[in-house]
Amino acid sequence: SEKSGILHPGNASEAMAFYAQVLGGSVRTMTFKDAGLDVDGVMHAALETPTGFHLYASDQFPGMGPDLVEGNNLQISISGDDDAAMRGFWEGLSQSGQVVMPLEKQMWGDVYGLVTDKFGISWHVNIAGDAAQG
Repeated sequence: SEKSGILHPGNASEAMAFYAQVLGGSVRTMTFKDAGLDVDGVMHAALETPTGFHLYASDQFPGMGPDLVEGNNLQISISGDDDAAMRGFWEGLSQSGQVVMPLEKQMWGDVYGLVTDKFGISWHVNIAGDAAQG
């Protein structure tokens, strides 16, 4: 059965395509079969975005390592001073996700928010310095 909207073994390709759509760039992928293994799935997926973010992901198969713990096994923090770009990332990551802490001006002067995306990954988004409009 196909699970959609949560990170699980077997959907690294789907998740990375979503992140490329939100953050920009294109995904380079090598499958387990490309590496000569008789296993379905992504062995290595790399996304380098135009703004310099680098994300890497892979699927895992039974016996490959510890069991995947969905959700809080990973958190990602992105920070930048391009207000429009950072707000665009926030909007994209928030689609079908859950805002934990709204994107708003904080006591340290930056605009910050926390969102859990549709794959259950938490994203800390920080608009730094003078770009932080509130």
